[in-house]
Amino acid sequence: MRRRTPPPPSPLPQRDGVDPVRVRLPPADTWATVRDHLVARLAPGAAVIDGMFHAGRIVDVTGRPVPWDAAYVPGMYVWFHRDLPAEERVPFKIDVVYRDEHVVVADKPHFLATTPRGSHVAETALARLRRELDIPTLGAAHRLDRLTAGLVLFTVRPEERGRYQALFQERRVRKEYEAVAPYDAALDLPRTVRSRIVKERGVVTAREVEGEPNAVSRVELLEQRDGRARYRLRPHTGQTHQLRVHMSALGVPILGDPLYPVVTGPVPDGDFRRPLQLLSRVLEFADPVTGREHRFVSSRLLRAWSSYDEWAD
Repeated sequence: MRRRTPPPPSPLPQRDGVDPVRVRLPPADTWATVRDHLVARLAPGAAVIDGMFHAGRIVDVTGRPVPWDAAYVPGMYVWFHRDLPAEERVPFKIDVVYRDEHVVVADKPHFLATTPRGSHVAETALARLRRELDIPTLGAAHRLDRLTAGLVLFTVRPEERGRYQALFQERRVRKEYEAVAPYDAALDLPRTVRSRIVKERGVVTAREVEGEPNAVSRVELLEQRDGRARYRLRPHTGQTHQLRVHMSALGVPILGDPLYPVVTGPVPDGDFRRPLQLLSRVLEFADPVTGREHRFVSSRLLRAWSSYDEWAD
């Protein structure tokens, strides 16, 4: 099997911890110019693209600005920095629980996206850590939902990133979550929940459907008081929103969940009250590069358990 040729290195530096956008022109030569292709492919539209060309912001592999009338060349690479959206700063610290020459393990707060996506770009765990730790090569080995807090594994060396990503793809990481949700005395726990979950593009929620299970979660009751309970959740698979869907299906949706069992109105920017009470508590794995056995534990507290009145206020 032939190996894919890696793309050339970016001629542009990162900006605010965010990589420039790389575009490779496809083999089809449907377009007369590079500009025509970018206008057809990118969302900002002709006026914005033209402005970027005239400002010299779209460059080739050498870092030279691409002329607005440059002929289309199949396979050509161009780079540019997108205009960053105005982002509300998430006013919570990222704790680094471990760091060596290969990996960084961070304890992410609620409301902070793991990697740049959509309207969350510079205000993400990856971009922040690149800036704070001065590691521009830092990459995410996996992702944690923006609304979920807890442990995330990042890699230091791009050439090693695939080996750490494979840990998650091949389910060689032991993950343990903690959640606060209503207590139901009739719910028989512990139990293993198995179902088929699908997530359709453009739909904010995932749903369970008939068919071969592709989502497996272990749910255990740790303790209960005042109509609430603290649960240990162990996902054996990694479907989108899996734990949130399974807890909702059991009749005990996680406190603070804006999607399950029903979608509520969007939370205004800057409203950091009542975070989703879901925490990635434990990550455990054998390091594929060093062979070390790692076990990391988040020190964060779920406030709906430790101080419910403060969380619910």
